[in-house]
Amino acid sequence: MSAHGIPESPEFSTGSEREVWENIVKHGREDWTVLANVRLTDPKKDHELDLIVLIPDVGIVVVEVKGGAVYVDGDGQWRLAQKGEDRYIHPVDQARDGKYAVREYIERDPRWRNSSRTRVRFGHSVVVPYTDLADDFETPDCPRWSIHDRADVKDLVGRLWDVPMKQETGHRVPTQEDCELIVEILKGRGLPQRSVLAEAQELEDRADRLTVEQATILKVTRLINRVEVRGGAGSGKTLLAMTQAKSLTRGGQGVKPQRVALLCYSIGLASWFQRYFDGENRKNRPAFVGRFEEFAKFLGVEEFGTRDDPEFWESRLPEQMAELVDALPPGKKFDAIVVDEAQDFADLWWTPIVRALRDEEESGLYVYSDENQRVFARFGRPPVPLVPLILDHNLRNTRQIAETFGSLTPTRMISRGGDGPEVTYLPCAPEDAVEVADDQIDMLLEEGWRPEDICLLTTGARHDEQTNLQNLLGQEGYWDTFWDKDSVFYGHVLGCKGLERKVVVLCVNDKRAGERSRERIYVGLSRATHKLVVVGEPGLIHEMGGSEVAKRLGISS
Repeated sequence: MSAHGIPESPEFSTGSEREVWENIVKHGREDWTVLANVRLTDPKKDHELDLIVLIPDVGIVVVEVKGGAVYVDGDGQWRLAQKGEDRYIHPVDQARDGKYAVREYIERDPRWRNSSRTRVRFGHSVVVPYTDLADDFETPDCPRWSIHDRADVKDLVGRLWDVPMKQETGHRVPTQEDCELIVEILKGRGLPQRSVLAEAQELEDRADRLTVEQATILKVTRLINRVEVRGGAGSGKTLLAMTQAKSLTRGGQGVKPQRVALLCYSIGLASWFQRYFDGENRKNRPAFVGRFEEFAKFLGVEEFGTRDDPEFWESRLPEQMAELVDALPPGKKFDAIVVDEAQDFADLWWTPIVRALRDEEESGLYVYSDENQRVFARFGRPPVPLVPLILDHNLRNTRQIAETFGSLTPTRMISRGGDGPEVTYLPCAPEDAVEVADDQIDMLLEEGWRPEDICLLTTGARHDEQTNLQNLLGQEGYWDTFWDKDSVFYGHVLGCKGLERKVVVLCVNDKRAGERSRERIYVGLSRATHKLVVVGEPGLIHEMGGSEVAKRLGISS
């Protein structure tokens, strides 16, 4: 019998990873489990774990695979010669850091903590299947028995068996039950004793991991400097945009650190960007993070038109910015610009953005968009050709929520968000929608949800709570309340793209369907990660979202 591989048919970015996977699965014992392509994001960095081998009564081994010709130079630095390139690599660091990251992730899970389990034995190891190493090869960070070369892969299973026994002797060996629980935790299965908060947090943790698809796109964009990443709601575009901005800023893997700008349109999304990067090391923080309006201030614009003056925002302002950006010294321009929710950008906005790049041909422009979330009547496109890349996995929303808005996405999406409660639909007249939605907030709080988990979104007129806060605090102060721990957030679908809440009450309170109603209901339906409640008149929802959305909500035609 062979080991159990998860998933059964994984996708690998290199042939060497696949060969090592097949070797371990084929020759491992039937009680072994081999997890492929596990990706975790913690406050410090992103981790990509090629393989995790779970061996009951022995230990857990994190395996890093490096194809090509690997060697250690005279300075003790690991190097990889592959496809005509010779670059520094850090395989032992990757394996060791991945080991600690996955161990911390497991021990933080309530299923592990609440079962009073103590720490089990972990090890890390490196496989270089195309490299021949001397028998006496050894570096300070890697004894010979923990690295496996071309000749060693014939007995790779036996050698991996020895790794945790030699690396860690101070912790207990994992039982079969320990290994099964670790698999459950890393696969994102449901908690055995569910509370509404624990269940939602588990799914959120799962969505925060980069998938193989996303990690592949990041690798591709290291080679292509003009890219448009397209994906539906829940595909992880915003997380990927932030990760890319951080990665470009930090540099590494043969890439120099770059001066990066991360742009968006809405105040709420920009607030999220700022909070995310405030917690980052300065080396990971882009040079500019903010809205297009703040970008104009960065360029030197001092006077702005009113909000009801579209001619200023879509014509005069970008023309003024284009003049100012040409006067920027090279040190103030950018090696790369990342734009999230790019469908919100007007046509002329792209001119100063492109001119802010240091090199009109070599500097990077990375655009993240979802044309079906174009809720503003702007139809801008970058004035340079972009290579399109598609994200077609929904990572954020539960299956039940993703299926509700699935017909509205630009491409067919594969749901990866796990199972959750069924979507709740409450029919009512448009004039009663706000009152019915308010009643649902009280019920959700009684169920055990915290105020910070809940958002009420309107599609038509703004809720009185939103209007009052905006009048009292201004736009910036109002959006600061999105992060309050003790209050429900009241918003409008126009301002909440790129943001999410565990629970959303979508109040469809339009008086009638309008020109961009389909896009508005799409945004509203897709903001909830775990529980969605929809309130509104059946005929209006059918007209706004179409027959498939109505069918999913149980609205008869």
